[in-house]
Amino acid sequence: MRASEAGLSPGDQLRSFQHKQSRRSLSYRLGLAVNGALVGERSRSFAHRASRCSFCDARRRSAVQRTSEGAAQPPTLREMLRMPNPPASNTAAAGLPRRELGRTGEKLSAIGLGGWHLALKHVDEPLSIRIARSAIDRGITFMDNSWDYNEGASEIRMGKALRDGYRDRVFLMTKIDGRSRREATKQLDESLRRLQTDHIDLVQHHEVLRFEDPDRIFDEEGAHLALLDAKKAGKLRFIGFTGHKDPHVHLYMLEVARDRGFTFDAAQMPLNVMDAHYRSFEKLVVPELVKQGIGVLGMKSMANGIILRSKTVTPTECLHYAMNLPTSVVITGCDSMAILDQAIEAARTFRPMSTDEVAALLAKTKQAAARGEFEPFKTSSIFDSTATHPEWLGEEPKRKTELMTS
Repeated sequence: MRASEAGLSPGDQLRSFQHKQSRRSLSYRLGLAVNGALVGERSRSFAHRASRCSFCDARRRSAVQRTSEGAAQPPTLREMLRMPNPPASNTAAAGLPRRELGRTGEKLSAIGLGGWHLALKHVDEPLSIRIARSAIDRGITFMDNSWDYNEGASEIRMGKALRDGYRDRVFLMTKIDGRSRREATKQLDESLRRLQTDHIDLVQHHEVLRFEDPDRIFDEEGAHLALLDAKKAGKLRFIGFTGHKDPHVHLYMLEVARDRGFTFDAAQMPLNVMDAHYRSFEKLVVPELVKQGIGVLGMKSMANGIILRSKTVTPTECLHYAMNLPTSVVITGCDSMAILDQAIEAARTFRPMSTDEVAALLAKTKQAAARGEFEPFKTSSIFDSTATHPEWLGEEPKRKTELMTS
């Protein structure tokens, strides 16, 4: 301890230690890891609090636990430095790459945890919570969900998993199906209750599949106004959209938004080794998103395992291919700890692929991908939940229905 610190209380010594360590570029030598990864902890008003060192927090908690009967005292610096490092799996520096979400300034884990799988029939609630919390502890910061996943069970389970401080460590995204202002508002409020939070970091218009969807969303009675209202009220921070049917619908959504003077923060679409060969989002949509500074969210890297049935690629090859694109996050569903391990290992071992490596992978999948056989979300309605439940979209604009009765 320096002479200047000799008169400090143990608590002030701790704060001094944390401040100095946060300024050292080589702080990783002491095993420091910023709690909550690069996303950081946010206050409820979205203002970022000062970074906290999980290395120091772990040492302090351990010292308090060892304190004998009586009031617990903060540890001295000497005690802190004698304590063991927290396990690597509990630090944010788990070796997972971080990427920027478009122009938002957010830096997120290159892979995200999908929400749909967390409430499948063979995944019970304790397992789903374990998967979500383990993913966060091991460095995944992006949580995906949707108002309609498993009749709301996916959001409910994620809400439970994000208790006990886990909410502050993630970037939370969900989606709404409503095309009308009223329906979108109702669904968003339900999502907030299920997720047990007062704000969601990114809310996306879900399943933009039909050419009329952008017009309905941006109508003067449309869902876009609901999200703008929610943003003003502090219920959400960023706005995006998703779709899995046709890249031209994505491009039209961007066109309609541009005509209304709006630029999305993120857009989500299928990005996989088959997509490059058939109605390709990679070729048509991704370049436009990059041009506009919109975050690229990849999904269906394995199409819920369907692509693997082609027997042309491995799970790791699928994830690496999607990560090799200019994606901000590749969202992957995990219905077991083994699948989560697989996803984290793929992210940890990812290295940019050479042109030859990409070409070899695409050559292996070209024939199988030619007609969209292993991307049924493009060629059938099996994945279209809003086609099965059109009531989720809400009412058509009143003035348009009146045209039919006048």
